[in-house]
Amino acid sequence: MQNEATMATSKTALRTDAGADVRADVRLALRKRRRPHETVIQGLLFLCGAVSILTTLGIAFGLVQESLSFFTRELWEDANKRLAVEVDAQASTLQLSSGGLDLGPDDVIRIDDEKMRIVQAQGKVLTVERGFQGTAAATHQAGTGLFVSDRVSLIEFFTGTRWNPQIGQFGIWPLVVSTLRTSTIAVLVAMPLGLSVAIYLSEYASSRARSILKPVLEVLSGIPTVVYGYFALVFMTQLLRSLLGADTVQIYNTASAGIVIGILILPLVSSMSEDALSAVPRSLREGAYAMGATKWETAVKVVVPAALSGIAAAFIVSISRAIGETMIVAIAAGAGPNFTLNPFDAAETMTGHIVRISGGDLSYDSIDYNSIFAIGLVLFLMTLGLNVVSQRIVRKFREVYE
Repeated sequence: MQNEATMATSKTALRTDAGADVRADVRLALRKRRRPHETVIQGLLFLCGAVSILTTLGIAFGLVQESLSFFTRELWEDANKRLAVEVDAQASTLQLSSGGLDLGPDDVIRIDDEKMRIVQAQGKVLTVERGFQGTAAATHQAGTGLFVSDRVSLIEFFTGTRWNPQIGQFGIWPLVVSTLRTSTIAVLVAMPLGLSVAIYLSEYASSRARSILKPVLEVLSGIPTVVYGYFALVFMTQLLRSLLGADTVQIYNTASAGIVIGILILPLVSSMSEDALSAVPRSLREGAYAMGATKWETAVKVVVPAALSGIAAAFIVSISRAIGETMIVAIAAGAGPNFTLNPFDAAETMTGHIVRISGGDLSYDSIDYNSIFAIGLVLFLMTLGLNVVSQRIVRKFREVYE
C-alpha cells in the first residue's frame, strides 16, 4: 500500500512538472516577439497617412492665405475727378472738378503716390488728412487725377453676376453657374448609363462578358482629358449643331462639354456601383427568387436598395470629379465668363477660367493672380462639402449583413 501511494505521488508530481513545462512553453510561444520589419512597415504606413493629411492641410493653407490677399488687397479705382487748383504740401482742402464718383467721409483717396483720408466732403471741396498711412505729403499740380481706395466685397463676390477682376468686377456667379451646368449635364448622362451598366455586369453578365466589358470601360478612364476636349469640340459640338441647328448651338458651348464629361466619369460610376451591387449577399437574391421575383425585380427592388449607400457614394464622387474637370471645359465650353442658363451658349467654368488666366502673362501678386486662389478655394469648399455629404449618406443608408 505504501509503495502504491508513493508511486501515485510520483506520478502526480510528474504530471505537475509536465504541466508546468507545457505552460512555460505556451507562455514562451505567446510572448511578444520583436519583429523589426513589422515596426518598419507600421512606420511607413503611418508616414504615408501623415503625408496625405499634411498635403491636404498645405493645399488648404495656401488657398486660404492667397484668398485673404485677394479680399484684403487695396484696389484703386479711377474717381474720374481732377484737382481744380494746385495743392501744396501743407494744404488740407482740395478743390475738385465736377462729375465722377461720389466721395464721402472716411474714403481713402490717392493723388500720385500720396494717400489721403477724407474728413469732410462739401460738393467740390474736400477736407482731407494728408500723408495717410505713412505716405509723404507733396505738392500736386492742377489737373492731377484722383483714385479712390476699394476692396473686394464678400457680398459682391458671392452675389455679383459679372467677373472681370481687371476692371473691378468680382461677381463669381457666372463661373459657378457654368460649372454647375456642365456638371449637371454630365451627371444626367453618367448616372443612368453607369447604373444600368453596373446592374448588367452584376446581375446579368456572364463571367466571360464581365471580364471583357470591365477592362473596356476602364480604358475610357485612361484616355487623356485633352483628347476628350477635342472630341467634344470636333464631334459632339458638330453633332449637336447638325441636330438642333447652327443658330441654336454655338461652336463653344457647355452642353457638348457636359455630355463628354459624362462619358468621362461613366467608368467611375459604373465601377463603384458594380462593386456595391456585388457586395450584396447572395442570400438576398435567393430569397427574392424563392418568393417568385424575376431577375429584374430582384435587381431593382432588392439588390439596388441594399447597395444604396455605395451607389450614392459613387454618384457623389463622380459629381466631384465632374466639377473638377479642367481640360474638356477649357477646350469646348468657352473662354469668357457668361452669366447664362442656356447650355448651348459659350460660357467659362471655374476650372476653365483658372487654366486660361494661368496660361497668360500673369504677374505675381496681381489681382488676377490672387483671384485664381479665391476661385480655387470655392472649388475646394464645394468638393469638400460633397465629400462630407457622401460620408453622411454612407453612414445613414449603410446596411451590414452577416
